[in-house]
Amino acid sequence: MTNQYETVFILTPVLSEPQMKETVEKFKGVLTAQGAEIINEENWGLKKMAYPIQKKSTGFYAFLEFNAEPAVIEKLEVAYRRDERVLRFITVKNEKYAAKYAERRRNKIQTKED
Repeated sequence: MTNQYETVFILTPVLSEPQMKETVEKFKGVLTAQGAEIINEENWGLKKMAYPIQKKSTGFYAFLEFNAEPAVIEKLEVAYRRDERVLRFITVKNEKYAAKYAERRRNKIQTKED
């Protein structure tokens, strides 16, 4: 039984653009290696944080939306904790209505890009 999840993580601002993309690919790899299906990926860029974390006031924000078994989440979060480039992360399970909203949001973003 797979569930739909969203995860947002903040990477340290000292990374270069290629290093940031490589880190995002690493976490996508963790998910796909566990059989997760990535639905959506968004790079929110370098943003100012509400409060400093590890003496840093900005960070690269990345967003992933995926379908996975519940056991995959634990492995993903262990990977986040082991990577010193990750300042903060949060993973949430989408309920039925949240999943519908996320789909409408994705479609809206895609039509803007086209």
